[in-house]
Amino acid sequence: NTQRFAEFGSTAALFLPGGRPPAVGSTQRNPDLAKTYREIGRRGIGALYGGSIGADLVKAVQHPPLAPGAIPVARPGPMTLSDLRTYRALDANPTHVNYRGLDVYGMAPSSSGGITDGEALNILTNFDLSTMSRVQALHHYLEASRLAFADRNCYLGDSHYVDVPEQPLLSKSFDRQRAYLIDPAKASTGPVAPGDPVAGARACTPVGVAAPAPDREHHTNHFVVADGAGNVVSYTNTIEEVGGSGIVVPGRGFLLNNELTDFNFAPTQGSAPDPNLPEAGKRPRSSMSPTIVLKDNQPFLAVGSPGGATIITTVLQILVNRIDFGMSLPEAIAAPRASQRDATTTQAEPAFIAASATPGLEALGHKFAISDTSPLDPTIKISSEIGVASGLEFLPDGTVLAAGEPTRNGGSAAGVVRPTR
Repeated sequence: NTQRFAEFGSTAALFLPGGRPPAVGSTQRNPDLAKTYREIGRRGIGALYGGSIGADLVKAVQHPPLAPGAIPVARPGPMTLSDLRTYRALDANPTHVNYRGLDVYGMAPSSSGGITDGEALNILTNFDLSTMSRVQALHHYLEASRLAFADRNCYLGDSHYVDVPEQPLLSKSFDRQRAYLIDPAKASTGPVAPGDPVAGARACTPVGVAAPAPDREHHTNHFVVADGAGNVVSYTNTIEEVGGSGIVVPGRGFLLNNELTDFNFAPTQGSAPDPNLPEAGKRPRSSMSPTIVLKDNQPFLAVGSPGGATIITTVLQILVNRIDFGMSLPEAIAAPRASQRDATTTQAEPAFIAASATPGLEALGHKFAISDTSPLDPTIKISSEIGVASGLEFLPDGTVLAAGEPTRNGGSAAGVVRPTR
């Protein structure tokens, strides 16, 4: 991102001191951001949504702060201060399914994470993965994910603009029909047709692709936190690509996102309406999947991850690892990952491909590929690892187990502050 950051004077000043990125381990200071936080602390969120911070933000969008001599790459945007004033965060009920006697809650649309993971879990409810061979259990996990993604692509978007059939998609009867499509003797050979949870609702066409499109280099964060009073938060935040739009608001010290790239900019569903085409005021479909699991109405698990569309499969695989395979939460997070998103090829980590079950999966017809080049520049190597998950497990003795990635994508932090029993 050095070249992209260098195109904007305010961004280069913050992230490229002396014209290059700071050395690993060096201390970075951002006094402009400190000033921004102090102003919000004094004046409240109105300083951003319509106040002086918002005015500076809008100015940066309308007049991108190009560095001297930079070739314009960012088009001036039409955002106005009125857009910020009228913005509202939506309070939506979480998605909910019951899996093996556990209540699993996820994020509602416009995120596709809660419904897609919920549908996949409902499909898997029809099989006892714990008694299957590892090859058969992973085969069913991959096929359930494929079926759920086919329905995601057809039906999910901003529910204020498209009719999202959430309850039909998460009904046990519909997902039982989807489960019947899993053949234990062979993998599906390509994108599968979406189901019809509401008779005649939409006739989508499966889009044939050779492999899941590699996600843009993502800049999403996830954390989970709980306190002694029993409050639990599973929280995902994103600015889309690394560095978002690349624009730091001058004098304010924060980057602007480019989350609108989560829209589909051309129809993907054949002759059927695409639920994720852009419209004025519409929220793009995301894959964020912050998840909380209850056992007997008490917190049991809280998990999530960054990773673009692989967030959904990362969370799903962690739940299967922990609940069906009996792994500890640290083991469930550390285990090698594979991400099937209704494509002929499954994206997989090298350790998954090297695992003992993979030849058996390939004998069933599964095809695996490693994604290790940047979708923005195929000559640039990127990590082939999938997700950076973190999670909490609430143990029967009243203690809390915090778990994160031991090494994947640099690892993640986990710990318990001032532990008490």
